[in-house]
Amino acid sequence: MNSVIEKEKKLNLALTKLKKLNLKNPDVKKNIENLNSQKNQLEIEKQELEEKYKSLTDDFDNLSKKLDEFQNQEKIEKKKQVEFSEKIDELNQETDTLLDEIDKWQT
Repeated sequence: MNSVIEKEKKLNLALTKLKKLNLKNPDVKKNIENLNSQKNQLEIEKQELEEKYKSLTDDFDNLSKKLDEFQNQEKIEKKKQVEFSEKIDELNQETDTLLDEIDKWQT
């Protein structure tokens, strides 16, 4: 992107110098036209690159947000799994206690 800006500055400088020259010379006139054409093309390319860059940054931002959402969802799911495992452990302990109590009552 910097090279485009540098080229544009150089072309503008060259155009300024050429405008000071005698424009009666057809070669000079042709060179000025070529430089103007190149400048216009560079401006078009610059605009296209800026639009692509903006599009890419927007895509990056959207993907970053989605990734954050997925990571948050994953954390929530892990927390739920841990809580579920803890509940199962509690139920197993209660079941063991109940079985012990039943054994006591049967003997």
